[in-house]
Amino acid sequence: MGTTRDRGSGRGSDKDADFSAYMAARQPALYRTAYLLAGDHAGAEDLLQNAFAKLYLSWDRIRDRQALDGYVRRIMVNEHNSLWRRAWKRREHPTDSMPETGSPDTYDDGMGGVLWSFVQTLPPKQRSVVVLRYYEQLSEAETADVLGISVGTVKSQTSRALAGLRARAPQSLNPHESGDDAR
Repeated sequence: MGTTRDRGSGRGSDKDADFSAYMAARQPALYRTAYLLAGDHAGAEDLLQNAFAKLYLSWDRIRDRQALDGYVRRIMVNEHNSLWRRAWKRREHPTDSMPETGSPDTYDDGMGGVLWSFVQTLPPKQRSVVVLRYYEQLSEAETADVLGISVGTVKSQTSRALAGLRARAPQSLNPHESGDDAR
């Protein structure tokens, strides 16, 4: 009886060690994706925590360890899209003022440019495509795989998102309108 328990606990500790090593190595990069999807640190932390919890529950069933990042990204995208579908989420209103202050933020969240404020206005599916394609620099095929959609849908969502951004963003953000053409 002790042998079975030892063997079982060994497997559990291996699982925990493997999962912990993966999480420690990949958390910063996956947090960036979560932040870009959620748009704020609290939402990103919740999104990533939920994704890691779901990953842990599925850890033994995942055979292709090379595809873990894609699996976690897909969980985050699905979780993020689910939040937008919930009625209580629609009643929440973000504010510019924070109730408490923390340490200076040195995290590179991809929001250095003015364009980010316009990306945040995109519908969730378009925003997911833009984040994965341009912020995470995934290919169309990789983005389609993460989102569980066709490459054609990635292309059409990207096209719609970029058209929406062009319509909303001021001309000063257009790299082709820099004013140097007058020479």
